[in-house]
Amino acid sequence: MPEIASPSLTAPIHVPVEITDPTNARILAVSEDRIAGFLREPFVAIAERADVPVATVLERLRAMLVAGTIRRIRQTLMATSLAPGALVAWCVPAERLDAAFDTMVRDDPFSGHVVIRSTDAETPGSVYRLWTTVKVPQGYAMAKHCDYLARRVGADRYRLMPAKRLFALGVGHVRRRAIEPGSRAEVLGDVIDTSIVELSPHEWQVLEALKRELAPDEVRLDPWRARAAEAGVELDAFCDVAERLAARGVIGRFSTFLEHVKPSVGGTRVTRYNALFHWRVPPGREIDAGREVGRHYIVTHAYWREGGPEFRDVNVMAVVHGTDKATVLAHKAAIDRHLADAGIAVGYTNVFWGGRSEIKPSEVSPAAYARWCHAQGLDPAAMRARPGS
Repeated sequence: MPEIASPSLTAPIHVPVEITDPTNARILAVSEDRIAGFLREPFVAIAERADVPVATVLERLRAMLVAGTIRRIRQTLMATSLAPGALVAWCVPAERLDAAFDTMVRDDPFSGHVVIRSTDAETPGSVYRLWTTVKVPQGYAMAKHCDYLARRVGADRYRLMPAKRLFALGVGHVRRRAIEPGSRAEVLGDVIDTSIVELSPHEWQVLEALKRELAPDEVRLDPWRARAAEAGVELDAFCDVAERLAARGVIGRFSTFLEHVKPSVGGTRVTRYNALFHWRVPPGREIDAGREVGRHYIVTHAYWREGGPEFRDVNVMAVVHGTDKATVLAHKAAIDRHLADAGIAVGYTNVFWGGRSEIKPSEVSPAAYARWCHAQGLDPAAMRARPGS
């Protein structure tokens, strides 16, 4: 089993870093997406739920972070509550596709998931190969931002698909590796709104310090003390703001994000296939269909999005990951059967497979957007949204 020296806060020790290690698997089954909201001691909560000593949790997470098994550890935000966002499909000439991908990853902090996708057969929308998620901070116009990016990368056109509702939002790749097709919760998926919450300057000050991913030496007990000092507030005040924001639905989970695309140092892949499922259901049944899709345990993300004529008017989408393509398609077939059994007619469906991809959190700070505009030679005022738009 590959090992790596952990950057322990005391003396270096050697610990396993593969997800196949039983102790690591127990920790990750909790730490990926089971710690909701803001906690002053998130690693203690992980240890308690995983039934693993907290010292072991800390050393294993540090080592996996350094090894690249875990790509980041951070307090997530409900970004849909903080900044207008959309899934964006870009039609980019084939000779510019990889360069466009690189630009989105390297130069646009407001583009999160960046994926080159393909379909098994030529279909409506299959010319849209580059897919990104975009968040544009409050006060700025998403269309202006995407127009700029389109010019920058040489895109012929793009389709904006903001989420009208969310029905599933989680990760949990380790937990999902053994899920059988058709496995689902007894209850319908949640309906998550996408309305924007306005924050005070003081709340943004705390949030900017809170949301940045943790360095290996910050994987420790009392992890927020240094972040509070960075924000210029006492620890209790910092935590009070974070707890209030969590109560307002702004804070997501405290999460460890696995490197699920590239192999680990030992050659293990968390997942191999990333599939974006599309369905067109009758107008008025989007929420019904989304809740039925979202109750399936394999689904990491499910949304009501309008694909428009470019994608034959699909309106429900979901993301599923897996290590075997046939199994991913078996999950899709099980969801299709369930929708039919639930009396929801599907007029059209498709699968977009992920290839080259990079995942990073989208920046949501208005102050960061203004700084980015200046760095790009743009006038921030010219990128602002019109009042009421």
